[in-house]
Parts: sequence; C-alpha cells; structure tokens
Amino acid sequence: MRIAVSGSIATDHLMTFPGRFADQLVADQLHTVSLSFLVDKLDVRRGGVGANIAFGMGQLGTAPVLVGAAGADFDEYRAWLERHGVDTDSVRISETLHTARFVCTTDADHNQIGSFYTGAMSEARLIELKTVADRTGGLDLVLIGADDPEAMLRHTEECKTRDIAFAADFSQQIARMNGDEIRILVDGAAYLFSNEYEKGLIESKTGWTDEEILGRVGHRVTTLGARGVRIERAGEDPIEVGCAEEERKADPTGVGDAFRAGFLSGLAWGVSLERAAQVGCMLATLVIETVGTQEYQLRRAHFMDRFTKAYGHDAAQEVRTHLR
Repeated sequence: MRIAVSGSIATDHLMTFPGRFADQLVADQLHTVSLSFLVDKLDVRRGGVGANIAFGMGQLGTAPVLVGAAGADFDEYRAWLERHGVDTDSVRISETLHTARFVCTTDADHNQIGSFYTGAMSEARLIELKTVADRTGGLDLVLIGADDPEAMLRHTEECKTRDIAFAADFSQQIARMNGDEIRILVDGAAYLFSNEYEKGLIESKTGWTDEEILGRVGHRVTTLGARGVRIERAGEDPIEVGCAEEERKADPTGVGDAFRAGFLSGLAWGVSLERAAQVGCMLATLVIETVGTQEYQLRRAHFMDRFTKAYGHDAAQEVRTHLR
C-alpha cells in the first residue's frame, strides 16, 4: 500500500532565557517595546507534521512519500529523512524562500515569545498529486495534514476528482479555517483524525452532528490523550485502544504525529484497525519519552517487548511479521 503524507516541513529553533520576561517590561512603555534577550541555550529540532509523520512511518519500514514544500536549506533535513526510510523526491524546493521555521524563547517562568515563519510552506499549493502518483506508480491513500490552507484544499479536491482515498488531518489549521473549508476537507474522507477538542470544534464550525459526520467519512479516529484512541464507523461498535505504559514523560510534542505514523503503517501492512491503533499508541509512547519529535530510536526488539506487554502475545505476533 503506497501512502503519501502531505503536510508542513519545518525546523524549530528553541532558546532558553535564564531570567524572567516580566522583569524586562516597563508598564508605561509597552507601546515602544525594544528588547533583546541573551539566551544561554539553543536547540534546533526537525519538525513539521508532514515530516514527523513520514519519519515515524519510515522508522516502521513502510516507505512513505512526503509531499510538501521546503527551501534551498532543506538538504541536510532531506538526507536525515532519506536515511530513515522516507521518499522525499516529491518535496517541492522553493527558489526564493527558506524552509518554514518556528523560533521561540522560553524564560525561567516557562513564558514563551515565539514567531512562525511560513516561508516555503506557502508553495505547497503548487504541488499536483497526479505528478506524485505518476512518479510512484500510483497512490492508495493520501494523508492531508496541516499545511498551507490552499494546499490542503487543493489536495483534497484533487483526491476526490482522481478517486484517491484520503485522510483528513488538519489539526493546527482548524483554528483559522471556516466552516465551508472544513466541510470540504471532511466530506468523503476515508479517515478523519482529530483530538477530543478538535472533534467538538469540527462539529461546531461545520454545523454537522457527530452522526452526520460519521455518515460522511469512512472512519473517525479520535485521540483521547492518556486514554488512548477511539475509532468509529457508522453502524458499528467503536473500537477503543489504550496507551502503552510510559517509562517517563519527557515531551508531549509530536505524540499525535507519532500515533498517525503508527496507525498509517498498520494500514499499509493490512492489519486490523485495532492492531493499527495499537501500533500507533506504542509509537506515541516512545515519542512522549523523548525530547524532540524525531529524536526517538525504534529498536525492533525493544519495541516488540513493550508492545507485547501492552497488547498481548497474539497482537505482537501479528505485528512482528511486518516489523523487520
């Protein structure tokens, strides 16, 4: 099963200021703020939901096709993804813009000042899925993740026109999209991903009830935080899968992307929805134990030992045949 993952590609530049922002602000001069903070720590991390999901799938050996836009500074990031099993040949490289990046400074009180530069991400709307499908010999499923909003709409419409199954996963972009746009992204999706809060927001913005949405999508996949995930299909009992036990909680960033990577890999393997969700939850657990969205290592024996403990020998035996 050939799966393409469309979504943002970005780097995060995270800095730490040892003092307090509040101590540097003068109440009656806030209209002319001019400040510079001497930071003592800088972490540069690879990110972007499209790249995060593709990285996880590559770790699981399912050879995803990454679809997105980056800048001429993408070479090192590209090499990293390709070393981890991701097909990056369908990434558009901008001639004028840098890869999207998030720059954030955190103070001693955990307050943050950040900026997001969209950069080359705005050119994702120029990517045609037909070109991707022709290059790869066809696409069985396209995940349409958070990206340039025009790109998300274009990819969705093209999937419908060309009869390519698609998964709707607009996550961070749901806040800026209106009801009409969300209805386009949802209607006809084979899978609709969201967390519990986004689930309610989708219903509020579209004006559709939960039952109406279930009638318009193949499966509704709702992540439930520490309680795992629920998968629903119209006319069927829901499937609920719990999380594997954590060894520690280091950083929740990218946990949802990791779940999607595991779940989509399960679909690529052809296992049941329950089993695919278990793989997703296990991968998400590895990510929450690691600082950084792509800094975890998937050691097969370790993964299977913990998967067996969480979901049993029968489930592990089925997954083991696919996880090389």
